[in-house]
Amino acid sequence: MKQRRRIYYSETQRAEIWDRWKRGESQGSIGKRFDRASSSIYTVLCPTGGIRPVPRKRAETSLTLSEREEISRGLSAKQSIRWIAKQLNRSPSTISREIQRNGGIRAYRAAKADKLAWERAHRPKPCKLAMNNELRDAVSIKLELEWSPQQISGWLRREYPENDGMQVSHETIYKTLFIQARGALKKELQQHLRSKRAIRRSLHAGKEYNKPGQIPDMVSIRERPGSAEDRALPGHWEGDLIAGSNNSYIATLVERQTRYVMLLKVADRKTETVINALIEHAKRLPDELYKSLAWDRGKEMTDHKRFTLATDIKVYFCDPSSPWQRGSNENTNRLLRQYFPKRTDLSIHSQEHLDMIARRLNERPRQTLNFETPAERFDACVAATA
Repeated sequence: MKQRRRIYYSETQRAEIWDRWKRGESQGSIGKRFDRASSSIYTVLCPTGGIRPVPRKRAETSLTLSEREEISRGLSAKQSIRWIAKQLNRSPSTISREIQRNGGIRAYRAAKADKLAWERAHRPKPCKLAMNNELRDAVSIKLELEWSPQQISGWLRREYPENDGMQVSHETIYKTLFIQARGALKKELQQHLRSKRAIRRSLHAGKEYNKPGQIPDMVSIRERPGSAEDRALPGHWEGDLIAGSNNSYIATLVERQTRYVMLLKVADRKTETVINALIEHAKRLPDELYKSLAWDRGKEMTDHKRFTLATDIKVYFCDPSSPWQRGSNENTNRLLRQYFPKRTDLSIHSQEHLDMIARRLNERPRQTLNFETPAERFDACVAATA
């Protein structure tokens, strides 16, 4: 069998690969565009961790190839350095240094000098995490606690407001994790990221939505009170089920204003099971902190009217294929997949373990809360109702 020649992508092709990757296309889809396997695309993306490299460019003050050719011609004609400098409108010292760095008057060659200058100019800026041991250790500790880079960055700004040396952007943390050539953070720390991917993916990469079920007497989420929509008052929750193997499920609940998370162990997704669990959970909260519940159109909420009769909590349902209407809950479910990966048995987790995971999420600072934690915000609401 004849083996294919190794492909070398041109700069134009590489630019197209990065454009398609940014738009959210898979490696397989991009590979088909070039009639190559996905592994061929991976070799382009992997060296920089899926993060598009910044194109290199020359400084405006640098000598150009055409100027170096003029220098070479001037030397061949035995012109003086001052005469060459005058022709190029450059300082004589600039021309002198250029010649001395690249073989001297007898050995100077324009093309070789230009190539060497380009190579010498490649001096990447030292990584901040590699230069500051205290900062690197702080970031590593928080990553091991499953904090996201954005949460770590926000916490550092709050913890060290007057110390720029102990602050770092979330993008720098991501780049340091995915570009191992920086050598600051251990590769093993990637396993503490929620996605556990080896390279960075686009925000537009494939999104999955649950199929809607048929629920009798549904009340649209569009009829939810304005105080719930603008998060002005606490007590409005969003809920859903996350599924695992062997028909195992966990009910997830998020309070809209504080982003406080609660997890419920359920034996199955039968409406009786789920409604009973939600009724029991509602009894644990003050009435002022549980006024409404938004859910998707899953059939587990078929008996929602019984829940409302037992708790006096109104249930609102999202429009078909509109998970963004429960944005806080959708985001939380994505975070939870770090602890409960898809296609794993969720029934093995006890309620105590679920409470521990919820506590971890609630004790993480959130950017949308000005890097306070959901626990801090929710405790303040509980105190206000006492």
